[in-house]
Amino acid sequence: MLKIAVIGVGAMGRNHARVYSEMSGIELVGVADADERMAQTIAKRFGGIGYQDYRQLFDEQKPDAVTIAVPTIDHLQVACAALQRKIHVLIEKPIAFTLTEGQEIIAAADHAGVKLMVGHIERFNPAVILLKQYLVQKELGRVFQIDARRQGPFPARVRDVGVVIDLAVHDLDVMRYITDAEIVRVFAETEHRIHSRYEDLLMGTVRLNDSTVGTLTVNWLTPAKIRELYVTGEGGMFRVDYLTQDLYFYENATAHGDDWETLRVLRGVSEGRMIRYVVEKREPLRAEQEAFIQAIQKDTPVPVSGQDGLKALELAQAIVQSGLEHRVISLA
Repeated sequence: MLKIAVIGVGAMGRNHARVYSEMSGIELVGVADADERMAQTIAKRFGGIGYQDYRQLFDEQKPDAVTIAVPTIDHLQVACAALQRKIHVLIEKPIAFTLTEGQEIIAAADHAGVKLMVGHIERFNPAVILLKQYLVQKELGRVFQIDARRQGPFPARVRDVGVVIDLAVHDLDVMRYITDAEIVRVFAETEHRIHSRYEDLLMGTVRLNDSTVGTLTVNWLTPAKIRELYVTGEGGMFRVDYLTQDLYFYENATAHGDDWETLRVLRGVSEGRMIRYVVEKREPLRAEQEAFIQAIQKDTPVPVSGQDGLKALELAQAIVQSGLEHRVISLA
């Protein structure tokens, strides 16, 4: 029986507690939150004991692993307290408030010899997983362009970061994940219309080292929630709907003509079939937590490492910098 705790039981943390409570072989021993009443309410609902002081939870309950879902600015402090006690850590994205703090968390995990996983949940969306499989199999041929749309209403819960760090970081990570390529250049236009301190609108472009071009349309200003990804290449275009976990393929009929296999030269683009793939739906958070637990139990690498989280944060901060300075940012 693996003993698990959750630190921070706001919108995301309470879902971590819910999923852990439903899993076999797991004992949710406690939750902690700055709002003690909230912690006790969530503990009563899903199990364990509610605490205001997470250090007290660590020392009294001695969990084997913990999910950290506190505000980003507190990630370093809470993560290091867990890692010093040799507790395995699943930390919500972004890994930290700054790159230096992210590096400190990674170093602390290495020193403690425990697992550190970053919660980039979109990697566990079944439609994204299937899309990556098709791209690995070269079903699309060369990839030309990736377009990400992540728009919706302003979330009152977010106070310490803007839309780039909170939302666009997902798409930057997914672009790296599905292409196995690195982003080497970014440019962004950002604005803040509602958020009092940080950007809440992003129009960005990125360049990957495999020559793929990416675009990012991200905001907290749209009254309808949109979560979509488009991948265009020689063979046509894939579309992912993150919310419904659907994957569609729009065929380039020219690329699939009788002479395509013989010539292997793209001579044009024309409308072809539209295919909606069968995707086995499941909750990405559950898949993420199962992967974390499996890595602990089998002592295997986590699927989203601290370095993955650090790279996503580096890219997001470069986007923010580009928007503020109105210039292209190149990355090593």
